[in-house]
Amino acid sequence: MEGLIQCWQRTKAKDLKSFEKTLELKGNISNNTVYADAAGNIAYWHGNRIPRRDPKIDWSKPVDGSTSATEWTGLHPISQTLHLINPVNGWLQNCNSTPFRVAGDDSPTPANYPAYMAPDGENFRSINAVRVLQSEKSYNLDKVIRAGYDRRLAAFEILVPALVNAFEKQVHPSDSLFAWLSGPVAVLENWDYRSSETSIATTLAIEWAQKLLPLILQTKSVEDEELDQVEKSKQFVATAAPQIMLQHLVSTVQDLQRKFGRWQLQWGEINRIQRISPAIDMQFDDNRPSFPVGFASGTWGMLPSYNSQTFTGTNKRYGVHGNSFVCAVEFGKKVKARALLAGGQSGDPASPHFNDQVEAYSKGIFRDVLFYKEDVMKKAEREYHPGQK
Repeated sequence: MEGLIQCWQRTKAKDLKSFEKTLELKGNISNNTVYADAAGNIAYWHGNRIPRRDPKIDWSKPVDGSTSATEWTGLHPISQTLHLINPVNGWLQNCNSTPFRVAGDDSPTPANYPAYMAPDGENFRSINAVRVLQSEKSYNLDKVIRAGYDRRLAAFEILVPALVNAFEKQVHPSDSLFAWLSGPVAVLENWDYRSSETSIATTLAIEWAQKLLPLILQTKSVEDEELDQVEKSKQFVATAAPQIMLQHLVSTVQDLQRKFGRWQLQWGEINRIQRISPAIDMQFDDNRPSFPVGFASGTWGMLPSYNSQTFTGTNKRYGVHGNSFVCAVEFGKKVKARALLAGGQSGDPASPHFNDQVEAYSKGIFRDVLFYKEDVMKKAEREYHPGQK
């Protein structure tokens, strides 16, 4: 009940103080909260309903449920939870990673909180977000959108140099591997780590890294402790046999040649968006119209995350999840906002609005949000009132 009340009351909050009051209900059991208002306040709360636990116990591992020592003892008041209000740097970011980088160098300090309150690790999207946001001193809507659509893939800043190093040390021009790898390695070595529709390096890097990903995710520290995604990647390239990285690149090149007749494929040729509907049993199909997408998965650090994969009967990849609704908002006397939607507003394949936003989504072209009634009425195609046929 508190969760329902809290969801309703926060939509009615007029300022930071009234919004904070809704948090005291502690009804939000799962989500982090990012806040902004017209007065210029910004804030972040890492969770809302945080149980009190014994900080001497390692809560990252299974605990003994038969002893009172592991019982929760109520909930932390909001003032004790990990949060940050109006950091001096003027910005916040939340990429589902550690809150100790939510404002870059001006983030909360881990030592000030029990470890169980924020066990979240770092990821490559967070690394990208911090780097992009701290490069600008002031923002407007256009700058926010540009920042949110930065295409650098930070994971490959770790993976690609390790591959190049393995190739230079392990592969001699007389080796059979040299013929397979010299061209692809040269493409990757000269890459700027930015994803785009026309990038051959993006195709090679992502297809190759996906083959490595299960091995990367299995990586643990020398003390057999669990690592976050970034540390796993660093540990993997430090300990993996060079031949593993090289052979997986050979496999990538062979797969591309088998499917498409060549490995020199631009990312947009195989990374596509195609809206389908179970209403008419539509399946992803290489023979149906689709649009190229220059974005990639957030796994590799992409801010406009776009996760794609192949399906039975397809050689091309099609988007399945990631940034589905994207909105940039400016608060003031009047709200200004621009947005993107993956596909279209209608779920009816016969509607002109079923896929009229697909191409705009694929290119990151935002539309104005019709927030006020007068703006909606100017654009209305038809009106309906309850009771009308």
